[in-house]
Amino acid sequence: MPSVILPPKENALFKRILRCYEHKQYRNGLKFCKQILSNPKFAEHGETLAMKGLTLNCLGKKEEAYDLVRRGLRNDLKSHVCWHVYGLLQRSDKKYDEAIKCYRNALKWDKDNLQILRDLSLLQIQMRDLEGYRETRYQLLQLRPAQRASWIGYAIAYHLLEDYEMAAKIIEEFRKTQQTSPDKVDYEYSELLLYQNQVLREAGLYKEALEHLCNYEKQICDKLAVEETRGELLLQLERLEEATEVYCRLQERNPENWSYYHGLENALKPSSIEERHKIYEDAWEKYPKGLVPRRLPLNFLSGEKFRECLDRYLRMNFSKGCPPVFTTLKSLYNDKEKVAIIEALVVSYETSLKSCRMFNQNDDGKEEPPTTLLWVQYFLAQHYDMIGQQTLALEYINTAIESTPTLIELFLIKAKIYKHAGNIREAAQWMDEAQALDTADRFINSKCAKYMLKAGMVKEAEEMCSKFTREGASAVENLNEMQCMWFQTECALAYKAMNKFGEALKKCHEIERHFVEITDDQFDFHTYCMRKMTLRSYVDLLKLEDVLRMHPFYYKAATTAIQIYLSLHDNPLTDDSKELQADTANLSDKELKKLRNKQRRAQKKAQLEEEKKNAEKEKQLKNQKKKKEDDDEEIGGPKEELIPDKLVKVENPLEEAVKFLMPLKHLVRDKIDTQLLAFEIYFRKEKYLLMLQSVKRALATDPDHPWLHQCLVRFFKGVSESKELPEVVRTVLKHEITRLFGDSNAKSFNQAYLTKHSNSIPRRLAAAKMMVYLDPSTETKAVELATALDESLNNRSVQICTEVLESLRSGVLGDCKDRAESYRAECHKLYPYTLAFMPPGYEENTKIANGDVSTEAEELANEM
Repeated sequence: MPSVILPPKENALFKRILRCYEHKQYRNGLKFCKQILSNPKFAEHGETLAMKGLTLNCLGKKEEAYDLVRRGLRNDLKSHVCWHVYGLLQRSDKKYDEAIKCYRNALKWDKDNLQILRDLSLLQIQMRDLEGYRETRYQLLQLRPAQRASWIGYAIAYHLLEDYEMAAKIIEEFRKTQQTSPDKVDYEYSELLLYQNQVLREAGLYKEALEHLCNYEKQICDKLAVEETRGELLLQLERLEEATEVYCRLQERNPENWSYYHGLENALKPSSIEERHKIYEDAWEKYPKGLVPRRLPLNFLSGEKFRECLDRYLRMNFSKGCPPVFTTLKSLYNDKEKVAIIEALVVSYETSLKSCRMFNQNDDGKEEPPTTLLWVQYFLAQHYDMIGQQTLALEYINTAIESTPTLIELFLIKAKIYKHAGNIREAAQWMDEAQALDTADRFINSKCAKYMLKAGMVKEAEEMCSKFTREGASAVENLNEMQCMWFQTECALAYKAMNKFGEALKKCHEIERHFVEITDDQFDFHTYCMRKMTLRSYVDLLKLEDVLRMHPFYYKAATTAIQIYLSLHDNPLTDDSKELQADTANLSDKELKKLRNKQRRAQKKAQLEEEKKNAEKEKQLKNQKKKKEDDDEEIGGPKEELIPDKLVKVENPLEEAVKFLMPLKHLVRDKIDTQLLAFEIYFRKEKYLLMLQSVKRALATDPDHPWLHQCLVRFFKGVSESKELPEVVRTVLKHEITRLFGDSNAKSFNQAYLTKHSNSIPRRLAAAKMMVYLDPSTETKAVELATALDESLNNRSVQICTEVLESLRSGVLGDCKDRAESYRAECHKLYPYTLAFMPPGYEENTKIANGDVSTEAEELANEM
């Protein structure tokens, strides 16, 4: 109870304050607060001060809000309103644990307050305090047993605690209270029944779940879900004949659904490949237009049978002109025998179609249209690109483009071939060509922007995206607002490659903010889903949110940020002006003049960009102001702006890296890169036990990984050289190292790894790097090891050869600039299209060839 009770007039004003807060009329609320507080008797009234603070918080005045709420609480510690308001304030700052404490204090003074109990339950489910959530939901059920949400919330609490039987009992008790006629269609009741069935299945009560499904089948609206669930339950109960009938019915409904065929296979239990194939043959006769019964047998057939089935499948697709046919066969490319059959068959098609316009010269059928040959060439281009023969792939795609120069898909594949060949600039040009053929196609526009970002053309990519973003707003701002994370991850990688670490970190932090927002958005669903009875979707949402940061977008952003922070720790940023003075001291007059001109141009360019940015900002502010006027009130304070210079000049880069690492360690621990990035951070922090934990987890994933080998050698050397380790830690490390490596030392361990993997280029490179790391005098031998390009060696690819070249240039393998140039020339012969292996001056020549001579002309003019 509050210690000061307001008289009727002030009490009426206080109620109006509450109403204004509920209706978001914050300015009116402040007027009423002023009326109460201006009365000397109630100038320190705790609850009014608290409400004034809460209202100011909604207007973005955080510090003033906290001062008022704390003042109100000091004046009235026994008021549930003050504690509740303080909890709401903490919740708005995402301090959920503190908010829960405040709500519990509020309940001490008003234990049956429904609003506080509801708010508490929301925070408990948000924080996954499931035991506390169950208790709160039980209190709500006792207070409001007639409300649907009370029962459902209590059942969900048991479901999430995996006490399925209790959850099922609660739902059944609640279901009995629902008065619905068997013939009436009630969507919400239908959802309740499906949720009840899900709980029974998760409890392992398959027989009861099937009976439940049969009893209430008529009252469930989602007939497809009923059939699919019935099929799964019959398979679980080994009632195979009935399951076969169910899956046959489902096939009739949708013959293109892969899962129905797998269900049918599990029901029929074929004992041989022939019997398994017969299932698909029968389906094929039944659904002659179906593609899935022709595609799925290709996964398990081999030899001549595979060839026959593939022949029928491909002919059908090529005749129809089906562009994604190669994508549907991509999964077969792990089997070399199948790849050879695909190649032989499609090449024979091309030969026959050229000579007699038929798939085979012995065919009696009608001639194929000219487009069939086009799709065969399109397929072959993708096939040769997939197996790494880019020259052949380009020949086929160029032939196809000559015959049909207006087909967008052809340019798309040509760009993809150049990307795989290692020439991303050429790829971006061809993707731009594809985009120019249809400027209204958002997919091609996005693809083109992505390729431009990979090529480091950030400004061009932004302009490309601006064709589909909101008018009057900056494209980058709009894409951030729409949580367009593919663009932001690619931007981060592009800026990282350009060494613009501040900009890259800004993008990574923007993505992190998106994931925080997605987590906070759960709040909207905790009450909505119980009200609308979308319970299955709600439970799925909670399970998704628990593993949200496993998403590839987050993983990419986090690993990029960690790598940048590691780089900033290893090479801290120096003062640019000092560095520049040191450089200019060593330059001749002519070179100095050239440098000054270059600086002037850069300054002018930066100035123009700044002006453009300011104009855009002004425009945006006007739009925001207008929007603000349209809305009655502005809610919440502005977010802290992400400033690249501030992000890059962080005091402790390793601590920032750990923030990105922790979600990965919890959720993506099975990926080896997570453990190795963890090792890199802990190695720099000299946390040996955490290093040991990281390498042990990595060894369980892939013991022969090249990066892991480098980490192990560095760990080995680090432990043997460290003098200040506590005795207990040293004993543990010594025991574990003996267990992992036996009695060998770092050098012999590295040599053993090299002997074991002497035919793998990535592993030879890793061993060579470690040879130089352990003994710099071995650099000649190390370079020889790393630069071998024999055909007998495995894993030779554009990526690994580029990595070797970078290692030679960066000095990781010692001072070997001359060898780097000769290695580049050798790689250029092997991979003629790859940009990294092009001769020096290639990019400048292409710029001049394309007419980009503005810089040279300007320099000449300045010199004159």
